[in-house]
Amino acid sequence: MALGKVSVNNLNLSQGAVTAVERYFLFIGVGAKNVGSLIPLNTDSDLDVQLGIPVSDLKTQITAARLNGGDRWACLSAPIAANGGWQDALQKAQQQGYSVEGVVITTPVEDGADLSAMHDAAVELSNTFGRRVFVMAATAGIDPTKTWAEYLTAQKAITLNLSAPRVLVVPQLHGNDLGVLAGRLANAATSIADSPMRVASGSLLGLGPVPSDKDGVPLQSALRAELDKARFSVSQTYPDYPGVYWGDGNMLDAPGSDFLVIEYLRVTDKAARQIRPLLIRRVADRRLNNSPNSMAVNVNALMAPLRAMAKSTTFAGQVFPGEIEQPRDGDIVLSWTSKTSVEAYIKLRPLNCPKDLTANIALDLSTDDTE
Repeated sequence: MALGKVSVNNLNLSQGAVTAVERYFLFIGVGAKNVGSLIPLNTDSDLDVQLGIPVSDLKTQITAARLNGGDRWACLSAPIAANGGWQDALQKAQQQGYSVEGVVITTPVEDGADLSAMHDAAVELSNTFGRRVFVMAATAGIDPTKTWAEYLTAQKAITLNLSAPRVLVVPQLHGNDLGVLAGRLANAATSIADSPMRVASGSLLGLGPVPSDKDGVPLQSALRAELDKARFSVSQTYPDYPGVYWGDGNMLDAPGSDFLVIEYLRVTDKAARQIRPLLIRRVADRRLNNSPNSMAVNVNALMAPLRAMAKSTTFAGQVFPGEIEQPRDGDIVLSWTSKTSVEAYIKLRPLNCPKDLTANIALDLSTDDTE
């Protein structure tokens, strides 16, 4: 004999949203106040109260970032002492559970070893905490006792033969270039799939004065072009077109890499952040097995973040594209390497983006004899 029993259980199907960290950056630099602390900031924050009244490079870059970051801008700041290191501040932020998309280190680097150390720190964060970040570094602007030729030689030596795929370096030509770019990348009005070169995003705001060398020669576009070739990220102008804009967000990766520009790394990292919790939820869950039905169901579930990233919007006759192309059949493959290990292979396709445009104009000198 038996007694009747009824139970009702809530089933968690893992259909909720994953917390987004995109556009949220950690700024580390020498500050005059709250040294050793982690200070959240947004558009309403009083920087004099939070970072101190004296001028500091940290406050200068954050001011520029806030101006270019739009009305939803926010960041985490970590003021350090003049003799302090960015490594401790970065580690403290991670240990306290702060997840950020990018780390902005405002103290200018002096050689490639500093940039390599930043890349190593970014990789270590991924290995230790499963958090993907890129690092924005700075080099010093021109010394007014030097010529532009001398400055270019010194700058090119910093990135020569360097491979640091998660590092982007900005020469502080105008004094606040790093903050301006950080704000442009954090602006919610643009997609993370957009290049900072995008002119439709508007001109740069609050960029510092145009520098000159010891001979009084102002910054020239030819010098910017050479810095860009050396994989620095610099501003640019278009003759007879008002405003100052940005060039590519160059990553210090090897030639031929898939991640030579920041927008490709950002969309890949976002996809990884979205998919990682889905994989965690499937640990030791026998609903993921090698049966045809299970494989199809789980491939479809892992495809969901890609479909969301690819979603476009049509308004007023214009299509505002998603961050990637729509995924296709076969873009996710699950491969069982043993009875307990499965590997997922996932393909993303960034949309085409015009950065080099040419118009060819021809004359039509034929005679129209029609009456």
